[in-house]
Amino acid sequence: MQQLDLLILGAGWTSTFLIPLCQSRNISFAATTRDGRKVAGASTTPWSFNPDESATAEKNQFSQLPLAKNILITFPLTGKGQSKTVVEGYRRAQGNKADTARFVQFGSSGIWQIPQQTIWVSRRSPYNTESPRAIAEDELLGLGGAVLNLAGLWGGERQPKNWVGRVAKSKDDVKSKKSLHMVHGQDVARAVLAALKDWDKAKGQRWMVTDGFVYDWWALMAGWADVKAESEGVKDEEPSDQARWVLELMNEERVWALPRSMEALGRCYFGREFWDHFGLVPLKARI
Repeated sequence: MQQLDLLILGAGWTSTFLIPLCQSRNISFAATTRDGRKVAGASTTPWSFNPDESATAEKNQFSQLPLAKNILITFPLTGKGQSKTVVEGYRRAQGNKADTARFVQFGSSGIWQIPQQTIWVSRRSPYNTESPRAIAEDELLGLGGAVLNLAGLWGGERQPKNWVGRVAKSKDDVKSKKSLHMVHGQDVARAVLAALKDWDKAKGQRWMVTDGFVYDWWALMAGWADVKAESEGVKDEEPSDQARWVLELMNEERVWALPRSMEALGRCYFGREFWDHFGLVPLKARI
């Protein structure tokens, strides 16, 4: 059996960027989806993870999957035992050649959304160790894998300006909005391949992946004042409610200009470290 470079477990939105990048770099890959649909024009294997299945059987849920040097887990693993099931189950099903298989898991930067001692938060900052996702991430790290904790994802059909009406329905909603951290799907794809290429740096580590910016929700809402007019193709439309509320709040809270200071934003992710370690620069920084 030919060993592939990469197996993507759960080819969703991020894979619409990762698959074309693999193709352009001549990286052999396979991918799974629940229904076997095509993703970015590539065929996938119908497969879904069963966290309740024992990983000890020689024939298990991973037996139908191809042999690969690297396995990317894109779907959320939660609680104790799931990461172990994936790693040990895959290795047992694939035999001796899979003993050195390397596992990367997508995690969420939300694990750091707890009270911090400083406004700056890095991958080494305290995190919510009771979070089911953090528990699964810690387990994978203990098994020698790597975790990429992704900031908010954007790119393609995922455009942050279209989220404003959902996340801020009232002036109070706007008032509560502070910092925002994002990363483009293309840079997520580059981050995955960089971690696999330089595995000695990546393994056993939790990495925070952002585009290096700390966005101010107020500045974004004010900058997207015409989002309704733009979407409806009209001119001379009134600014959005969110933009009006931002200006009112600036007056009330004596904010002279946007963006607000880092101190005002409260939680700021140190998004440079990953790129520094792997010698890269984000291609799609700044939404």
